[in-house]
Amino acid sequence: MHRPELSVLYADEALLVLDKPAGLLSVPGRGKDKQDCLSARALRAYPDALIVHRLDMATSGVMVFARGIQVQRRLNEAFASRAVSKRYIAVVDGLLTPPAADWGVIDLPIGVDWPNRPLRVIDPEHGKPSVTRWRVLSQNLAEQTTRVELEPITGRSHQLRVHLLALGHAIVGDALYASPRVLAMNERLLLHACTLAFAHPVSGQVLQFDSPLPF
Repeated sequence: MHRPELSVLYADEALLVLDKPAGLLSVPGRGKDKQDCLSARALRAYPDALIVHRLDMATSGVMVFARGIQVQRRLNEAFASRAVSKRYIAVVDGLLTPPAADWGVIDLPIGVDWPNRPLRVIDPEHGKPSVTRWRVLSQNLAEQTTRVELEPITGRSHQLRVHLLALGHAIVGDALYASPRVLAMNERLLLHACTLAFAHPVSGQVLQFDSPLPF
């Protein structure tokens, strides 16, 4: 079976930074049909590549891998301590009103929607603290959509999708949370991890990696 080449944004003895396409799993799933994933492709080219974080299958953009256990541990600590800056671009349904300040903040706890797993919901009682900064980049009056920049401060599963839905603006092409009308507006989820910035786990140099916007 032909598999596209890896899109390598950066590689050195400690790090591997890849541009994940939409529709590809980050790690293997259950079943033989879900073994092709970015981590498996990375391992074929870089046998010491270890997973550090994940993007949803439908989300595209920057992913960093550690090359070796020690680097993986340091990067895991950086993500856990929120020392990694993450930026996303999304296109949402409707004309989202810009926040009063340049950036708005969504501070709503997220929990598992147990009857409908793997979906998540806003759960004020049992949800985990979840914070997203957001700002409006542009509005498309003809299509009645809004392009937004997102900075997740926490890293909950489906956080950006659920937080934007809570504002009343589902992400275009979202098969999990959008209405059939909004899902049909695009063949893919319009959510892209455009920027990742952090200190190099060995040298300490601050690095920033950017992935071109595919939509």
